[in-house]
Amino acid sequence: MSQSVEAIQAAFKQLRLAEMSQALPQLLRQAEKHSWTYMELLTEITDFELKQREAKSIERRLKWAHFPYHKPLSSFDVSQQSALSQRQLNQLATLNWVEQQYNLILLGPPGVGKTALGVGLGLEAIQRGYQVIFITMGELMHLLKTEEFTRKSQIHLKRIRSAGLVIIDDLMYLAMDSYEANLFFQLVNHLYEQCSVILTSNKAPDQWSELMGDQGITTAILDRLLHRVEVIQMDGDSYRMKNKQKIFT
Repeated sequence: MSQSVEAIQAAFKQLRLAEMSQALPQLLRQAEKHSWTYMELLTEITDFELKQREAKSIERRLKWAHFPYHKPLSSFDVSQQSALSQRQLNQLATLNWVEQQYNLILLGPPGVGKTALGVGLGLEAIQRGYQVIFITMGELMHLLKTEEFTRKSQIHLKRIRSAGLVIIDDLMYLAMDSYEANLFFQLVNHLYEQCSVILTSNKAPDQWSELMGDQGITTAILDRLLHRVEVIQMDGDSYRMKNKQKIFT
């Protein structure tokens, strides 16, 4: 390569365009081979840089999301659910409800696909540019109770409060005392009409008061979560039980 190309590469690196710097020789060879105009070369360079930035952004958002696994929405078998049609699943996949700050509550016994549906929608949202956070209720409560003391909890909660979609798994799996319920209310109140929330639970909202330490706080939480919401009561047999594996055949 000529010194001039190397100088341009060095300039790209100074501009924090390291991947563009690395790809420049190949793009120049393609430009010579196909007789690109200056405008075509500039278009290829800018398109390459934009695609690289978007890929890095998606990678970063996936890392921050903390999904338990990465199963796309296309892998969700809607035929196993009488509570959800393919048309409704397609409607959820448009994410118009996220733009409008609607919430989604997925109810049902363990193993019917609540978490899988939440993860699939979360992955779809990340591809559309949203910041998404997935967290279990137990992990969330630990963060809320340690926010005053640990930097790690502060950083994680800051991302939760600035997210476009928050997925809270296993809500009401364990009982809360009044202190924990108040911490959860403060978070829900902050997220209210600022982002969308997906909740998965094996308890219906009218049972939540039994597991919270304060009836008034429970009512306030429900008031905010149920203001704009779609509740899906999922059914069927446990996927894990239907596909269980044995040691002995």
